[in-house]
Amino acid sequence: MSNILIVDDEESICWGLSRLLSGEGHTVRVASSAEEALEKVPQAKPDLVVLDVRLPGMDGLSAMGKFRDLAGPVPIVVITAFGSLNTAVAALGEGAFDYLPKPFDLDQAAAVIHRALVSAEVVHATVAAGDNVPETSPAEEELFGASPAMQEVFKRIALVAPSDTAVLICGESGTGKELVARAIHRHSQRCAAPLVPVNLAALSPTLVESELFGHVRGAFTGATSARQGLLELANGATVFFDEAGDIPLSVQVKLLRVLEQQEVTAVGDTRPRRTRFRVVAASNRDLRKECTEGRFRQDLFFRLAVFEIQLPPLRERREEIPQLAERFLRRWAQPDQSPPHLLDETVAELCRRDWPGNVRELRNAVEHGALMARGRAIAPEHLPPPTFLDRPPTADPTTLLQTAAAAWAQDQLGSGRPQDDLYQRFLEITEPGLFQAVITSTGGNRAQAAVLLGIHRATLRKKLSGEADSQ
Repeated sequence: MSNILIVDDEESICWGLSRLLSGEGHTVRVASSAEEALEKVPQAKPDLVVLDVRLPGMDGLSAMGKFRDLAGPVPIVVITAFGSLNTAVAALGEGAFDYLPKPFDLDQAAAVIHRALVSAEVVHATVAAGDNVPETSPAEEELFGASPAMQEVFKRIALVAPSDTAVLICGESGTGKELVARAIHRHSQRCAAPLVPVNLAALSPTLVESELFGHVRGAFTGATSARQGLLELANGATVFFDEAGDIPLSVQVKLLRVLEQQEVTAVGDTRPRRTRFRVVAASNRDLRKECTEGRFRQDLFFRLAVFEIQLPPLRERREEIPQLAERFLRRWAQPDQSPPHLLDETVAELCRRDWPGNVRELRNAVEHGALMARGRAIAPEHLPPPTFLDRPPTADPTTLLQTAAAAWAQDQLGSGRPQDDLYQRFLEITEPGLFQAVITSTGGNRAQAAVLLGIHRATLRKKLSGEADSQ
């Protein structure tokens, strides 16, 4: 159960909320002014603050920053009069979790407070201060943030976690998308089951369908026994599609059918099998743009992106870089050692960089500096050189070729034309570009080009002659 501090000068509101929350097992303290509430914070150690905007003395908006200083990044639910919604919007901009417009009923208040308490659990699980770190894996500590942008992330995690809604997590590489996925799963109804990560870019392109959907014995060469796929094994769990933009077009149609019908058909089988799992996907690409350019199916995008969470890049939350760096140093240090010290000029250098690799790059830079300093204070020269990237990395040419080939095949198969010469037509389209590139690289030496292509010189001459005849 949680510690809740209610700050309101209306006794009826304090009484109603206290009775509601105490009945649920929470410890509730009340205060009629911001000054009184701030005095109670050290002893109350609130996990949540319910704060009225209009108070005698200091108003709620002015007090928010002081509550942050004393209580840390706990969620604050703002209470506002009906005519002060603009004030509530301003409060949200300052990092308030949500607001309750007066008059409100207790059911409405209970729903908002419950979401805020789930958010508090996320914060406590990932942003605990000092040496009293909760029992989470070291990587989970990276999901940190008291900035409005990260508080909005925590709020959206709290909002969507209890449901079975599909979630798409968007953000640049290194921003912590998998950490958000794990937080959603940890606070979901499926938390007793595992989170099943699926990185399609790491799977063999020829076996990706078998890995996802399974196969029966004899389905293809080497299938000496039947095998369940990841999506069938994930029944009752949460599936995390890491870098969903890498899902091959040839797999997207079948995956959409699985998500829509909640059943999977193994390769080589005709009998569908029921499987129920929650989907959380992540991408560092703009999937809307991928849809527009034909590299991602729009219907699958809409199925995955029912609820979106956008992670901000580190350069947009520079104020949190010093705290993140200190956390990484505490984690890096041995249990019987004090963490290395960052010089002021080193902190300034960390805050000055753009961090295209985001939190992951910052963590690596801090650990590099700690190693180079060898127990001394970490100076700027101990840091690795800054990274400069003009644009996010794109897929390698092999992946692009596979994606383009799959898209072309789908287009041909849906055209209604006879398909008995699909492979030959594919070669006729792709071979000229291949031959020309190789011949150009050899300075026009066709004998050498034939060697590079791995075909006989006469075969190359014949194919080139056929191209000339067709022109």
